[in-house]
Amino acid sequence: MELVANNFVPVMFAGLLVFLLMGFPVAFSLAATGLFFGLIGMEAGLFPSNLFQALPLRVFGIMQNDTLLAIPFFTLMGIILERSRMAEDLLSTVAQVFGPVRGGLAVAVILVGALLAATTGVVAAAVISMGLISLPIMLRYGYNRSIATGTITASGTLAQAIPPSLVLIVLADQLGRSVGDMYAGALIPGLLLVGLYIAFVAGVAIVRPKWVPALPAEARIYNEPDGSSGHRSLLVLLLICAAASVVWSRMHESIMNPLIGREVPAPGDETLIMSITIGSLLALVLALINRIARLGLLSRLAEQVTFVLIPPLVLIFLVLGTIFLGIATPTEGGAMGALGALIMAASRRSLSCSLLKQALENTTKLSIFVLFILIGSTVFSFTFNAADGHVWVEHLFDKLPGGPMGFLLFVNLLVFVLGMFIDFFEIAFIVVPLLAPVADKLGIDLIWFGVILAMNLQTSFLTPPFGFALFYLRSVAARSDYTDAVTGQRIPAVSTAQIYKGSIAFIILQLIMVAVVVLNPGLVTGNLEAKVHVDDAEVSDMLRNMPGLDTPSSHEDEEKAEEEEAEGAEMPEPEASEPADDPAKALEESLKKP
Repeated sequence: MELVANNFVPVMFAGLLVFLLMGFPVAFSLAATGLFFGLIGMEAGLFPSNLFQALPLRVFGIMQNDTLLAIPFFTLMGIILERSRMAEDLLSTVAQVFGPVRGGLAVAVILVGALLAATTGVVAAAVISMGLISLPIMLRYGYNRSIATGTITASGTLAQAIPPSLVLIVLADQLGRSVGDMYAGALIPGLLLVGLYIAFVAGVAIVRPKWVPALPAEARIYNEPDGSSGHRSLLVLLLICAAASVVWSRMHESIMNPLIGREVPAPGDETLIMSITIGSLLALVLALINRIARLGLLSRLAEQVTFVLIPPLVLIFLVLGTIFLGIATPTEGGAMGALGALIMAASRRSLSCSLLKQALENTTKLSIFVLFILIGSTVFSFTFNAADGHVWVEHLFDKLPGGPMGFLLFVNLLVFVLGMFIDFFEIAFIVVPLLAPVADKLGIDLIWFGVILAMNLQTSFLTPPFGFALFYLRSVAARSDYTDAVTGQRIPAVSTAQIYKGSIAFIILQLIMVAVVVLNPGLVTGNLEAKVHVDDAEVSDMLRNMPGLDTPSSHEDEEKAEEEEAEGAEMPEPEASEPADDPAKALEESLKKP
């Protein structure tokens, strides 16, 4: 027992590892470890006998956390949109837009993956949908198999880094930061990662054009009666909407600030989201007018792109826009997104009782999964912190060279290795609570730290041997040779080695993006509102100079005030006396408190 008492924290970690290796679910392993070692600590005299009295309040606090309600709302929104065959329509439409150029199909997969990431937020749904729809088309027209499989799996993992992401919600909760700030911080890095993927495909198209061939003319189904592709009409519509977005971006602050009563300049991410929303709504309105009035000004391709692509875009941007504007909390934004998804599915005539039942069941399962892990991690951290485990973790890192940068490099390496073996939820609930206090003590911005971890956790879906995105694609990729239904050609099976090989290049791209975010924190923190620093001396001066406020500024002034009060003791009392507690003085004193 003495050995356990002297090495309580490392032995507790070893106990957790034993529970996990025995095959117990993570949530119950965490809770069992916390309770078991809590009882051992009581027997060893490390803890008082009433250690767990506050534990029920912690659990009730988790269940009352409004922020976590965003998880089921965004999950329901994503499942409804995914089951309403939105992914199939998006892929087929975007492929027609970019198909005529080399690598166009891969670019279409990346863009649709980003869009699905912002709507479904679930890696499995994105990878399986694109694996079923786009992989046969890419193989049909001669795409390199590693490029095809790598593009699909990497695009599906964008759901981890692009808002609204479930990972960002969980990390914000574990780091004790606002979900809205986490979304704002992750927006630019997520979009840059999409751009990096597209740049890689463009590079492959230049260096190895045979690996990413263009879509043949006979596969383009939205041509005009005169044989033209309709891209010119789409380009004109895009330019009109882009011009409208630019005009709105210049007027955004002058329009929105009076509406919401804001006096500070509008953040850049908010302006970007709202400008794109205005441009998207304009495209939808113009397409509707063209169809209803039968003007014939837009090509078939332009109409198809507008009616398929714009509704989910508008839904995403309205949800994010209301969150960034401060009109809605992430929870309220998620509820609005779920309602919008139901409306979109009903408008597509794909909403049914069976679909709704499946969506609700899957949402309930995922929400219960997350909450049980969170409760288990709370029980574990309760005992862990009672044993001063956070101090032990701090001592593990205080010898690292390089200060904060050395800590970030070590943490990223640790998370990257752990991602090869365990799920991102487990990392978020076990590892992040241990690292967050150390990061905060080193002066690292926790929003920046959370975005770095989110982008690093994204690689956990691609790294062998347990990359879940690789397993998802393996489950839907052809295991044996088959005859293509369109061309009649014999298509060889997709091997597991080809899927694993395809992930390597995109893992490197993700690690490059992690390094870019580490070296350029402004990509994250530049989108956040500047913190207001209060100077106690300035506040005191302001309070003393307030009209009608007589605050003694020195000991002599206080004595003088007492003498005047004594001299006027026999004077009649005023009709209305001042309150005993001076609110301005209370404000000054509260600001001086650490």
